[in-house]
Amino acid sequence: MKKIINVIGNDVEIINKNWEDYISLTDMLKNKEWDFVVSDWLRNRNTIEFLSIWEEVYNDTFNYGNCAIIKSKVWLNGYKLSAKQWIDKTNAIWLISKIGRYGGTYAHRDIAFEFWMWISPKFKIYLIKEFQRLKQQETKWKSLEWSVKRELTKINYKLQTDSIKNYLIPSLQDFKKKFVYSDEADLLNIIIFWETAKEWRDKNQNKKWNIRDYASIEQLLLLANLENLNWEFIKQKLSVEKRYELLSEIARRQFKILFKNNFDKLN
Repeated sequence: MKKIINVIGNDVEIINKNWEDYISLTDMLKNKEWDFVVSDWLRNRNTIEFLSIWEEVYNDTFNYGNCAIIKSKVWLNGYKLSAKQWIDKTNAIWLISKIGRYGGTYAHRDIAFEFWMWISPKFKIYLIKEFQRLKQQETKWKSLEWSVKRELTKINYKLQTDSIKNYLIPSLQDFKKKFVYSDEADLLNIIIFWETAKEWRDKNQNKKWNIRDYASIEQLLLLANLENLNWEFIKQKLSVEKRYELLSEIARRQFKILFKNNFDKLN
């Protein structure tokens, strides 16, 4: 997802890759006040030193050999190095080069700030200010989104418990009723959080609320989806074993979408 901030009259695009923000260097150079291109910055030995150290620290696949060759050439007159060449030769991951009509060069936010310190300290200050304003705004929206989705799960839980009353409890003895509610909630807890509510409470006795109040937005969204489906499965009088099997498979597919395949520890 891309975002736009305005820095001293310049629209600057920000994209997100692997949960990190990358700022468009190309957009920042559109101001006619600065007669620079990214390759000018890359010809500076201090720039290469900075980028190589950054990649060494945060990139396990960085090509040190090719980086050393580049370092030996940046002093030479006429030596040109584009962002794409730097990426291709060193396997750098903290610069992005997009080709085509809507292409350009993007840098991790911290690298972008250094880039603008080299060109215009004033622009860097305003860029940081606008970037921080954007992140504060995103934090507020995420908080609101979390609250809305938390309320949604509460509503869905009410639908689910009503369904239990209508389709499960009549066939069980009265003294087992409270265990039915607990088991149905834990059916989804185990799928999403890999533990029951009691197991979570035992490990988090200092926490004020319950396991679902500490869930991520993605987990709450998945929880809401599964609660709706479980409600329908209960009405169909599917066994708890069959519902667990179906819900687990659905959760596995949705986890891959929401968490980009980082979660495959589903039972």
